[in-house]
Amino acid sequence: MTSTRSDSLHVNSSQNAPSAPHTGDAQGSGSKNPFLAIGLFIRQVIAELRKVVVPSRRELILYSITVLLFVAFMILLIFGLDAAFSWISRIAFTVPDV
Repeated sequence: MTSTRSDSLHVNSSQNAPSAPHTGDAQGSGSKNPFLAIGLFIRQVIAELRKVVVPSRRELILYSITVLLFVAFMILLIFGLDAAFSWISRIAFTVPDV
């Protein structure tokens, strides 16, 4: 039994969708007018900014604490690894006093 492309690859339908709707001169027809391209860009930026969800005060505090704790943990981890490797290298590369 032979497998078709749709059987072997699980492609999300959004991967085949065009990035912008193809209606009008500025949207996808390859117009050379830079002002139309700038206008399209600004409209797309505004459309994306409308999708942004601002976190509540409680969420913002919780996310900030989470980030600070993670950064502190990473600082301690890197410091510990640096101290351990420096101790090991000091033992390995120093000449013992005889």
